[in-house]
Amino acid sequence: MQINLMTASRKSTGFTLVEMAMVLMIIALLLGGLLPVISGQIEQQRNTETRKQLAEIREALLGFAVVNNRLPCPAQATLATGAVDAGKEARKNTSCACQTSTNKIADSSGARVACGDTAITGVIPWATLGVSETDAWGRRFSYQVTSDFADGTDGTSEVAANACQKSTGVSFQMCSEANLKVLIAAGSATILVDFVPAVAVSHGVDGAGGYTSTGIKLPNSLDADEIENANTTNSLVSHDTSSTFDDLLMWVPPNLLLSRMISAGKLP
Repeated sequence: MQINLMTASRKSTGFTLVEMAMVLMIIALLLGGLLPVISGQIEQQRNTETRKQLAEIREALLGFAVVNNRLPCPAQATLATGAVDAGKEARKNTSCACQTSTNKIADSSGARVACGDTAITGVIPWATLGVSETDAWGRRFSYQVTSDFADGTDGTSEVAANACQKSTGVSFQMCSEANLKVLIAAGSATILVDFVPAVAVSHGVDGAGGYTSTGIKLPNSLDADEIENANTTNSLVSHDTSSTFDDLLMWVPPNLLLSRMISAGKLP
């Protein structure tokens, strides 16, 4: 009996199309099961990194206050990275700068005016502070600050006589009251923290209401709490993330700011 060696060789090598299809199907099923896990781990890592960035921003704000006797003004959000004044605090003489005398949006253009509003909105002045421009999702940190805590004027004239022991040359005093507040939900009467001098916001995974590094504002969210963090009101919202809310907030507690100033000998 003769054996056709060529035929036997052909039968014993390689995979059939059916076998190849089965292998590919198994690989696809494995990848399909792993992708959500990997995606979740990536988002958790980005969340952790952004929280770390926000903590660094808080320390930078406190350090700036100790050195300059005031908090920094916001930077203009609509300037692209690399443009003149991008990332620098927007100022007009000794005050923060606004687009007009009646709005709260930081502006670094030649037409800017001194901002007389109670709080000014923009983005973190990353170039001024030496911190990250964007969060882990690539969007800029929004930033609001109480005007009296960021102007360069002597704050002794802004508080009532004999209200507290004062220090000349400092923008805010021991008895100065900031006017930002953080709520547990938009429109809620429950205040998480009140009299906040400054707040920074990461707009999270969806970036809704935040600004890109090209100065473009992303569309607002449909979630009322995220909308509150993207407008210019003096109220912001912080709570656990959900399917519709993914913002991360950092605020400068008034007592922490005052204690740093006292420790540095800037306030009595």
